[in-house]
Amino acid sequence: MTLQYVTGFVPTDGRGGGSLQYMSGFGNSFETEALPGALPIGRNSPQKCNYGLYAEQLSGSPFTAPQATNQRSWLYRIRPSVKHSGRYRKVDKGLTRTAPEARNESHLPIDQMRWDPTPIPTDAVTFVNGLWTVTTAGDADTQVGMAAHVLVVTRSMTNEYFFNADGEFLIVAQENRLRFRTEFGVIEIEPGEICVIPRGIVFKVELVNGPARAYVCENYGGAFTVPDRGPIGANCLANSRDFLTPVASYEDREEPSTMYAKWGGEFYAATIGQSPIDVVAWHGNYYPYKYDLRHFSPVGPILFDHADPSIFTVMTAPSETPGTANVDFVIFPERWMVGENTFRPPWYHRNLMSEFMGLIYGVYDAKPEGFVPGGMSLHNCMLPHGPDAPAFEHASTMELKPAKLTGTMAFMFETRFPQRVTKWASELSTLQPNYADCWTGLKKHFDPAKKEPR
Repeated sequence: MTLQYVTGFVPTDGRGGGSLQYMSGFGNSFETEALPGALPIGRNSPQKCNYGLYAEQLSGSPFTAPQATNQRSWLYRIRPSVKHSGRYRKVDKGLTRTAPEARNESHLPIDQMRWDPTPIPTDAVTFVNGLWTVTTAGDADTQVGMAAHVLVVTRSMTNEYFFNADGEFLIVAQENRLRFRTEFGVIEIEPGEICVIPRGIVFKVELVNGPARAYVCENYGGAFTVPDRGPIGANCLANSRDFLTPVASYEDREEPSTMYAKWGGEFYAATIGQSPIDVVAWHGNYYPYKYDLRHFSPVGPILFDHADPSIFTVMTAPSETPGTANVDFVIFPERWMVGENTFRPPWYHRNLMSEFMGLIYGVYDAKPEGFVPGGMSLHNCMLPHGPDAPAFEHASTMELKPAKLTGTMAFMFETRFPQRVTKWASELSTLQPNYADCWTGLKKHFDPAKKEPR
C-alpha cells in the first residue's frame, strides 16, 4: 500500500476551511493533517495528543480480518465520538426502506419496469428526508444485498449530520453538484462523478449550484473494491490513481446540532452541542472517496461480437462465492463500436443477476426512446430484456463502419438477489405502464425456406 502525506489546510473562521484538495489512489494508506504536528509520529495513541486532541480508531472490518481486507483509520479529533452521540430517539424514516422490508410492500406482478425522472420537489428536502427507496434486495441484518434509492436535495444540511450503520453509500450525481462534508474532509461531485461513503462515517450534504438529484446504491455487504482484471492485466477500466480521497478539514463550532443515524432499517436522532466534523488529522485506509466516471478506460471486442456487460464494471462488492457479486457497479460510457458483422447494442438476454439501471446523461444505445436522463429501469432475475424494436431494426440494418458513442453515461446496480420494489416506487406517476410495449414491434423474420439473412 502507498502512504501519502498531506498538510497545510489552514483553518479559517473556525471551520478548517480552504480549497478542495484530494489525495490520489485506491486502497492506499493515507495520512493527512489540517494543523502541522497534529499527527503522532511512530504511534497511534500517545498519552497526550498535540493540540489537546483525542485519538480514536474507526474500524470498517473486524479486528482480525486478513490484512488485504482489514480496514481502519485513526482519527485525531476535538472531541471523541461519544460526545457526538446521546440519547437517541426514533424518528420518521420517510420513504427510506431497508431490506427485507420492501418484500411485502408492493403488489405489482413481476415485470420489466421503467420510470421517468423523479421530479425534484419545491419544498425543503435534505439528505435525511430525500433518500427515497426504489428497490431493496437481500437482508441488511445479515449484511448481504443492497438498496437502490433516488436522492433529491433542495436544502443543505446545516447543523444536521448523518451516519449509516446498515451499509455504505455509493452516490451517483445526476442533476447539479453535491458537497459532502465528512469527518475525513470535503468531497464535491458533479454529474458524471460518484462518491462512496463507507459504513459509519459521519457526514452532511450541501447544495452547490441548486437543487440536486442523484442515484444511490446502499451496499449492505462487503466494501466496494475495484474488480480483478484477470487477462486484461494491470491497466484500464477504473485505474487506482483516479480515485480521490479528501485531505483533513474540520469544523470547530459550538452550536446545538442533530446527529441522525440509520441503524437496523430505522432512523434515529440525538441532540448534541457541537459539530461532529471535528477531525483535525487522520491516517489509515478507511475513508470516503470520489471517482470521475469519465476517467474509466473501457476495453472491449475490436473485431467481432459483443462482450458481456461485466467488462464495464467500475467497482464490485464481492460475496462469499467467487465471481458472484453482492453488488456490481457497472457503467456504459462513451466508447468506439467497431465490431464487424456484429449486432452492436447489448443483446437480448435473461440473467441470474438483477439489474437496476439509470441514465445520467445522453442516450442509451439499446433504448433510444423512453429512457431519459434521470430515469431508471429494473430488469429482475431471469426476466428477459434487450433492445427495443427501433434499436433492433437500426442495429440490424446499419452500415457497420466504426462509430463512436458520445455524450452518454448510463450505469447499472447489479446484484445476485431479487430486487423488491417499494410501495412508493410502485405507485409513482412516473412509472411507465406500457414499458413492455417497446418490444411489441419486434417482427417475426423466420423463414425455413430461406437460409441467408434478409
